Amino acid sequence: MSHLVETMGYVGDVPWHGLGENVIEHLKPGEKLTPEKFRTIAGLDWEVERAPVYMKVGNKYIKIREHEALYRNQDSQFFDMISPKWHEVKVKQAFEFFEEYCTQGGMHMHTAGSLQNGRYVWVMAKVDESFTLFRGKDRVENNLLFTLPMIYGKKIDIRFTPVRVVCNNTLNLALQGKGDLAVSLNHRRAFDPESVKETLGIASDKLKKYEEMAKFLASKKAKEDDVVEYFAELFPATGKKAAAANDNELVLSRPARLALEALETQPGHQYGAGTWWAPFNAVTYNADHVLGHSADTRLTSSWYGANRKKKIEALELALDYANAA
Repeated sequence: MSHLVETMGYVGDVPWHGLGENVIEHLKPGEKLTPEKFRTIAGLDWEVERAPVYMKVGNKYIKIREHEALYRNQDSQFFDMISPKWHEVKVKQAFEFFEEYCTQGGMHMHTAGSLQNGRYVWVMAKVDESFTLFRGKDRVENNLLFTLPMIYGKKIDIRFTPVRVVCNNTLNLALQGKGDLAVSLNHRRAFDPESVKETLGIASDKLKKYEEMAKFLASKKAKEDDVVEYFAELFPATGKKAAAANDNELVLSRPARLALEALETQPGHQYGAGTWWAPFNAVTYNADHVLGHSADTRLTSSWYGANRKKKIEALELALDYANAA
């Protein structure tokens, strides 16, 4: 397993990134898949702990009262410095929360794992909700991404993550405004089913809005020159070539050229060809499957890094161009 994606388990089809262990294949005949079993196979059978921090002065060690170290008990992997008053969320506790959330909401856990040496633990849950374009041939499914960061001050967040099935392109959007839906487990006494209903309601509304955007993009014709300009605006050229270009000369960066090529090569390119749905998906396809050094760097960037923001920018800009078409 690559260094960014430490461990991963999945149920059903192989995920879009092609990483992980099939959880079902690890079960004995007749054995039931429990949250604990899923957690173990996904490589999450460890806990986060805390330890005092000391400063060495000469031959003496002086305890720093204002800080403690957050680490993994399995291998002493350091995560972050924390305040003694801050309460971390245990992996087992979070996983039970994810499972209960899924059960109450009629979802099922699809993938789970850890990134960046355990600093991010996540579960992807599939929601029984989707929409289709082009007479049912192009389907987009609804998913929720639960993330537990092992970073000081951060809580669990839940994100709406639609997946275009034909090419496994993903988008990762916050549920509420520009922020995340943070869920505090630090002092949880009882599970609140109402919070599940609220989250699913928000996610359902998000999917409906995304469906409206998708159908709008799929209904608007995209001129070739406008598409080239769209890619150039998303991925501006830099360096000597850009500096040497004339004012009227459009120079395409490598990501822009790759997106242009993907228009006719990405899976599902026949659905929405010639509309603004196609160039938008060319960007998400490259972000999820082409750009980057490996599958795990693409996954990390698509969910938490620069490519997540770039795909949202691509959607917003495609809508602008479609409105002007």
